[in-house]
Amino acid sequence: MNILIGAFKPPCNISISFVDGRTRKQVPWKKENGQTVMVPLFQSQENIVGEVLIEPQPGKKVEHTGVKIELLGQIELYFDRGNFYDFTSLVRELDVPGEMYERKTYPFEFSTVEMPYESYNGVNLRLRYILKVTVSRNYVSNIVEYQDFVVRNYTPLPPINNSIKMEVGIEDCLHIEFEYNKSKYHLKDVIIGKIFFLLVRIKIKNMELEIRRRESTGSGPNTYVETETLAKYELMDGAPVRGESIPVRLFLSPYELTPTYRNINNKFSVKYYLNLVLVDEEDRRYFKQQEITVYRLLETS
Repeated sequence: MNILIGAFKPPCNISISFVDGRTRKQVPWKKENGQTVMVPLFQSQENIVGEVLIEPQPGKKVEHTGVKIELLGQIELYFDRGNFYDFTSLVRELDVPGEMYERKTYPFEFSTVEMPYESYNGVNLRLRYILKVTVSRNYVSNIVEYQDFVVRNYTPLPPINNSIKMEVGIEDCLHIEFEYNKSKYHLKDVIIGKIFFLLVRIKIKNMELEIRRRESTGSGPNTYVETETLAKYELMDGAPVRGESIPVRLFLSPYELTPTYRNINNKFSVKYYLNLVLVDEEDRRYFKQQEITVYRLLETS
């Protein structure tokens, strides 16, 4: 049995490490098998530097036709699983064809790498960045090793950030105005606003504010839209009266938001909405939805 196991064991072990791996910030990342691991965090235009260690099994030699490392940015749509769309692809040749008898270390460097999109694990897709080492071989399968890393990009404070003011009503029954202090929010921001009741002729039981994420993938007839409700915040319990004003104060930091992504590589978009929901005593629901922009502000320590 041990002989059989040994037959399927790769003839060498490959490990990929980053030169600043011990000091660089690590963030959680969910792999395709569902397991969450801690991986290094980068942003666009950074240098990605490290080394590849290849260690043949004791008493074995590895014949190869070359060793290379690739830096790949990929989008995988789950309805088209297995097909990766590469939007970033860089390669470095590490070794010429030959034989390997003992452990070898290969330094690598990718300078000021353009990584325009953020890493994203969605409902119907994922966008990921990987380092991929390939030991190419004749007649037998190549030996491949992967290392994930995460990219996050930061946005400065927007110079213009208009408030949102809207009216919603049912003729002769209900008329309300709502106002949010701005239309663009960073991930740790607070939504502050007010809701004014100008006319109330139906019996409102309660009112809540929802944060919704809408992920759309594909195009045309092959468009898939997935909407998730990430937060529900009760604004009011009981019947309001005319002239009443309800304050809104909703902290975003407890929720797992991402920035707004618009038409990323012509493959997907992620948008966020504030959904104001009113429920009457007969459990009829009235709602008004408003898109907001979410962005990642550089965290100052």
